[in-house]
Amino acid sequence: MLRTAEITAELTGKELRGSDAHQLYWRSTLEFSLDCFICERTGRTTVFERGAERALCSGSRSGFKRHHTAARIAAFDTTNGREGLAVRALIDFWWAPFTDTRDGNKTAAPTSHPWVRLHLGYYCKDAKESGTDSIQTNLVRPHELKCKHCDRVLGVDAQTPAVRLLV
Repeated sequence: MLRTAEITAELTGKELRGSDAHQLYWRSTLEFSLDCFICERTGRTTVFERGAERALCSGSRSGFKRHHTAARIAAFDTTNGREGLAVRALIDFWWAPFTDTRDGNKTAAPTSHPWVRLHLGYYCKDAKESGTDSIQTNLVRPHELKCKHCDRVLGVDAQTPAVRLLV
Protein backbone atom coordinates (compact mmCIF):
# COMPACT_ATOMS: atom_id res chain seq x y z
CA MET A 1 0.00 0.00 0.00
CA LEU A 2 1.12 3.56 -0.64
CA ARG A 3 2.18 5.45 2.49
CA THR A 4 3.35 9.05 2.95
CA ALA A 5 5.70 10.35 5.62
CA GLU A 6 6.37 14.00 6.41
CA ILE A 7 9.88 15.02 7.43
CA THR A 8 10.48 18.50 8.87
CA ALA A 9 13.59 20.19 10.25
CA GLU A 10 14.83 23.68 11.06
CA LEU A 11 18.16 25.38 11.64
CA THR A 12 18.21 28.49 13.80
CA GLY A 13 20.71 31.06 14.99
CA LYS A 14 21.84 34.59 14.33
CA GLU A 15 24.56 33.12 12.08
CA LEU A 16 21.94 32.58 9.35
CA ARG A 17 21.50 36.32 8.79
CA GLY A 18 23.72 39.31 8.22
CA SER A 19 26.62 40.20 5.96
CA ASP A 20 28.84 37.48 7.48
CA ALA A 21 26.28 34.73 6.80
CA HIS A 22 27.19 31.84 4.58
CA GLN A 23 24.79 31.12 1.75
CA LEU A 24 23.23 28.05 3.40
CA TYR A 25 20.59 25.93 1.64
CA TRP A 26 18.94 22.51 1.85
CA ARG A 27 20.23 20.07 -0.76
CA SER A 28 17.80 17.90 -2.72
CA THR A 29 19.05 14.59 -1.30
CA LEU A 30 17.98 12.89 1.90
CA GLU A 31 18.32 9.51 3.55
CA PHE A 32 15.44 7.87 5.44
CA SER A 33 15.13 4.48 7.11
CA LEU A 34 12.38 2.28 5.68
CA ASP A 35 11.39 -1.35 5.89
CA CYS A 36 12.03 -2.69 2.36
CA PHE A 37 9.58 -5.26 1.04
CA ILE A 38 11.89 -6.02 -1.92
CA CYS A 39 14.87 -7.33 0.07
CA GLU A 40 12.61 -8.07 3.08
CA ARG A 41 14.81 -6.25 5.57
CA THR A 42 13.72 -3.77 8.25
CA GLY A 43 15.35 -0.41 8.92
CA ARG A 44 17.16 -0.04 5.58
CA THR A 45 18.78 3.29 4.79
CA THR A 46 17.03 4.52 1.66
CA VAL A 47 18.54 7.33 -0.43
CA PHE A 48 16.19 9.85 -2.05
CA GLU A 49 16.92 12.44 -4.72
CA ARG A 50 14.36 15.15 -5.50
CA GLY A 51 12.89 14.53 -8.96
CA ALA A 52 13.83 10.84 -9.10
CA GLU A 53 11.02 8.36 -9.74
CA ARG A 54 12.48 5.79 -7.33
CA ALA A 55 14.82 5.61 -4.34
CA LEU A 56 17.85 3.44 -3.62
CA CYS A 57 17.71 0.90 -0.77
CA SER A 58 21.00 0.03 0.95
CA GLY A 59 20.08 -3.67 0.87
CA SER A 60 21.76 -5.97 3.36
CA ARG A 61 25.35 -6.88 4.12
CA SER A 62 24.76 -10.51 3.24
CA GLY A 63 22.88 -11.33 0.10
CA PHE A 64 20.77 -8.51 -1.29
CA LYS A 65 22.89 -5.61 -2.56
CA ARG A 66 21.82 -1.99 -3.13
CA HIS A 67 18.72 -1.85 -5.30
CA HIS A 68 15.98 0.51 -6.42
CA THR A 69 12.76 0.59 -4.47
CA ALA A 70 9.29 2.07 -4.92
CA ALA A 71 9.72 5.36 -3.05
CA ARG A 72 10.20 9.02 -3.98
CA ILE A 73 10.19 12.59 -2.73
CA ALA A 74 6.65 13.78 -3.47
CA ALA A 75 7.19 17.35 -2.19
CA PHE A 76 10.20 19.34 -1.02
CA ASP A 77 9.64 22.83 0.41
CA THR A 78 12.19 25.13 2.00
CA THR A 79 11.81 28.45 3.77
CA ASN A 80 14.40 30.98 4.81
CA GLY A 81 12.72 33.38 7.20
CA ARG A 82 13.23 35.21 10.47
CA GLU A 83 12.85 32.00 12.46
CA GLY A 84 15.54 30.12 10.56
CA LEU A 85 16.12 27.82 7.63
CA ALA A 86 13.39 25.16 7.45
CA VAL A 87 12.62 22.18 5.22
CA ARG A 88 9.53 20.02 4.76
CA ALA A 89 9.67 16.87 2.63
CA LEU A 90 6.87 14.44 1.82
CA ILE A 91 8.06 10.92 1.09
CA ASP A 92 5.80 8.49 -0.78
CA PHE A 93 6.73 4.83 -0.41
CA TRP A 94 5.19 1.45 -1.01
CA TRP A 95 4.86 -0.68 2.09
CA ALA A 96 3.79 -4.27 2.58
CA PRO A 97 3.86 -6.41 5.72
CA PHE A 98 6.61 -9.03 5.98
CA THR A 99 8.92 -10.65 8.51
CA ASP A 100 12.62 -9.69 8.27
CA THR A 101 14.50 -12.56 6.63
CA ARG A 102 17.49 -12.20 8.95
CA ASP A 103 16.23 -11.41 12.45
CA GLY A 104 12.49 -12.13 12.32
CA ASN A 105 11.33 -8.55 13.09
CA LYS A 106 7.87 -7.53 11.91
CA THR A 107 7.58 -4.51 9.62
CA ALA A 108 6.12 -1.11 10.40
CA ALA A 109 5.42 1.94 8.23
CA PRO A 110 7.59 3.88 8.73
CA THR A 111 10.10 1.56 10.35
CA SER A 112 9.89 1.13 14.14
CA HIS A 113 12.93 3.44 14.63
CA PRO A 114 12.64 6.16 11.97
CA TRP A 115 15.93 7.85 11.14
CA VAL A 116 16.57 10.65 8.67
CA ARG A 117 19.63 12.54 7.39
CA LEU A 118 19.10 15.88 5.62
CA HIS A 119 21.90 17.42 3.56
CA LEU A 120 22.88 21.08 3.35
CA GLY A 121 25.12 23.10 1.08
CA TYR A 122 26.77 26.46 1.66
CA TYR A 123 29.19 28.97 0.20
CA CYS A 124 32.00 30.50 2.29
CA LYS A 125 32.72 34.06 1.15
CA ASP A 126 36.07 34.14 2.96
CA ALA A 127 37.48 31.01 1.30
CA LYS A 128 35.43 31.44 -1.88
CA GLU A 129 34.64 27.73 -1.61
CA SER A 130 31.46 25.72 -1.32
CA GLY A 131 30.89 23.00 1.25
CA THR A 132 28.37 20.47 2.49
CA ASP A 133 27.11 19.26 5.84
CA SER A 134 24.17 17.31 7.19
CA ILE A 135 21.91 16.87 10.18
CA GLN A 136 20.28 13.65 11.32
CA THR A 137 17.94 12.39 13.99
CA ASN A 138 20.56 10.66 16.14
CA LEU A 139 22.82 13.65 16.95
CA VAL A 140 23.25 15.19 20.41
CA ARG A 141 21.47 18.55 20.47
CA PRO A 142 21.94 21.42 20.28
CA HIS A 143 24.44 20.81 17.48
CA GLU A 144 26.37 23.63 15.82
CA LEU A 145 27.14 23.24 12.12
CA LYS A 146 30.51 24.79 11.27
CA CYS A 147 32.08 25.86 8.00
CA LYS A 148 34.84 23.48 7.01
CA HIS A 149 36.81 26.38 5.49
CA CYS A 150 36.68 29.21 8.07
CA ASP A 151 35.35 27.28 11.13
CA ARG A 152 32.55 29.82 11.73
CA VAL A 153 29.14 28.57 12.89
CA LEU A 154 26.68 28.15 10.01
CA GLY A 155 23.61 27.57 12.16
CA VAL A 156 22.29 25.61 15.12
CA ASP A 157 20.42 22.31 14.90
CA ALA A 158 18.43 22.65 18.13
CA GLN A 159 15.63 20.13 17.54
CA THR A 160 15.57 16.62 16.12
CA PRO A 161 14.08 16.38 12.61
CA ALA A 162 10.46 15.24 12.93
CA VAL A 163 9.06 12.21 11.09
CA ARG A 164 5.29 11.83 10.92
CA LEU A 165 3.26 9.21 9.04
CA LEU A 166 0.45 10.95 7.14
CA VAL A 167 -1.25 8.16 5.20
